[in-house]
Amino acid sequence: MKTWSLFLISLLMSACAHAQSEGILRGNDHIPVTLQDAVATVTPGSIVIIGENHGFAEHRDQQVAIMQALRAKGLKVSVGMEFFTYTDQELVNSYRAGSLAEPDFLKAIQWGNPSYDYYRPQALFPLITEGAKTLALNAPRSVTGSAAKKGLEALTPEEKALLPPGFTLGRDSYKRRFLSMMPHLPSPEAGERYFAAQSIWDDTMAWKATEFMASHPDQVLVIVVGEFHVQYGGGLPDRLRARSPQTPLLTFSQINIQGMEEDEIAVEIQPSPQEGPRADYLWLAPAQSLGL
Repeated sequence: MKTWSLFLISLLMSACAHAQSEGILRGNDHIPVTLQDAVATVTPGSIVIIGENHGFAEHRDQQVAIMQALRAKGLKVSVGMEFFTYTDQELVNSYRAGSLAEPDFLKAIQWGNPSYDYYRPQALFPLITEGAKTLALNAPRSVTGSAAKKGLEALTPEEKALLPPGFTLGRDSYKRRFLSMMPHLPSPEAGERYFAAQSIWDDTMAWKATEFMASHPDQVLVIVVGEFHVQYGGGLPDRLRARSPQTPLLTFSQINIQGMEEDEIAVEIQPSPQEGPRADYLWLAPAQSLGL
């Protein structure tokens, strides 16, 4: 009898562990929730940030599912794209209006990798007939490239003019995590330059997003961005809160658990003792690049 009880306990523990290794979990306590529950508190005027691993079909599909869940609530959904540069907004507008063919649009914005197949559904999701918009958020690559190579102080006046108003670097805890991901930097100065470029990405996206929301308070803006920008709130969420403290913010972290054991997943999703949960919600699923 005792052996059977121990077996049942072991089975239940295994089932619980498996149930929490995939799907959507609350970031603070890892309780499984439905997608509808995760977006239940989103109201007009909110920003939803979805962090992804670039080029994974599963992450693309999860992003669209989140957008569809918001639309099902009767919300008007605009989408901000990290891969589109804000200086190309008119090209994005022409593409969405149908006056610029997709091949010409991709050539004009110098689209590279990954394949646009991963991002077409997100870019085309907003209903422009209801006033929703596909928003280009990122800084020009010429500016971030110059900052990474030469540093902020070496930017030309023309490059500095493209920085967001009141630009500041990311917070110290974010910088420490960023630099820890780059252990083979040639020098501390190189780390400073690379972090300056990272901060330009974050603060530019925050600037354009809050500027858009100020003039579209009836909408929800979903931002698709690399997952590191979202982790522990230190990158883009931090800059959004600095620029618009009153804007409701919800964060998703999409985590690829392909090939990971249960103990590895537990470590991956563990809240930081200093910075708290990785995101408001964690969407765990195995994902594989299709190499498109």
